[in-house]
Amino acid sequence: MYIDGVFSGGGVKGIALVGALQAVEKKGLSFKRTAGTSAGALIAALIIAGYEGHELENILLDTDLTSLLEKNSGFTFPLLRWLMLYWNLGLYSGKDLELWVGGLLKKKGISTFGDLPEGSLKIIVSDITKGRLVVLPDDLAHYGFVPEQFSVAKAVRMSASLPFFFKPQPLYSINGKKHYMVDGGILSNFPLWVFQPPENKKPLRPVLGFQLSANFNQIPENKISNAVDMYQALFETMKRAHDARYIEDQKAQNIVFIPINQDITTAFKLERHGQKKLIMLGKERTSQFLNTWRKMPEIQRKDG
Repeated sequence: MYIDGVFSGGGVKGIALVGALQAVEKKGLSFKRTAGTSAGALIAALIIAGYEGHELENILLDTDLTSLLEKNSGFTFPLLRWLMLYWNLGLYSGKDLELWVGGLLKKKGISTFGDLPEGSLKIIVSDITKGRLVVLPDDLAHYGFVPEQFSVAKAVRMSASLPFFFKPQPLYSINGKKHYMVDGGILSNFPLWVFQPPENKKPLRPVLGFQLSANFNQIPENKISNAVDMYQALFETMKRAHDARYIEDQKAQNIVFIPINQDITTAFKLERHGQKKLIMLGKERTSQFLNTWRKMPEIQRKDG
C-alpha cells in the first residue's frame, strides 16, 4: 500500500520525523516517492534508500550530533568566531554532515541519484546566486550536470545548509559560474507542491505531508523589538509565505502537523532523552492523524 511523502525542514526538530515514519509503517503504508527540505530532505533520502523507522531511531540515538559539526579552536574566542562567519559565510562547512549521510546511504548501496528509482526522490535547494528555487535532481541539467551521476549526500548537504550556520555550498555550472546553494527552506520549507499532478490529471497516489510546526492558522505572531528580532521575523516569513498559501488552497487535509514549541533547530547538543521525546511526539501525532485520515480507505483498496 503506497503513498508519497513530503517532509518539512526544521533542523534538529527533524528527529520527530523518525517517529512519524514509524507510525506510517505501523499502518502498513510504504512510500513510493519522497521529497523534502533540509532535515526533511535527509529523512526523505534515507527512506527511499531503504531505511525503516526503527533503524533510523537506533542510528540517531547512537550518534553524537555534535560530531557532524567540525571542531574549530577559533570558536573559543567570540571575535574570531564572527570573523570566520564574515569571511567563510558560515560557522560550519557541512562536510562532516555530508560524510555521515554518504556513509548511511552507502550501506544501502546508494551513492548517486542514478542508484534510486527514477523520480523517487526530490530535494529542495535555494540558489541564492541566481535567486531561484532548485529541485534536485530535476534541475541539475540546467547547470550542466548529469542528474543520475550527482551525489545524493551532497544534495542533502546543500538543502540543509542553514544560512550563517553552515557555509553555502558552491555549485559550478557548465560555463564555470559559481552558484551558492543554501537551505531550501528559504524559498520552500514544506514543498507539498512538488508532487502536484498536471492540471486535469489525478494524482498517482495519495500525498501525505509532515510539517514540523503547528497548523498554519495557529502560528504565533512574531514579536519585534530590535534588529535581531526583525531579521528572525524576516527569515521566518520567507520560509512560511510560499508554503502557507499553497496549504491554504489544499485545506491541510493531507498534512500531519507536529507542533514543536521550542526553537531547537540548531540544538545539536540535544541529549538522548530529548531526542526520544521528539520521536515519540512525531509517532503520536502521526498515529492520531492516520486514525481519521479520510484517504485511508482509498489506500487500502489500491496498491501502487
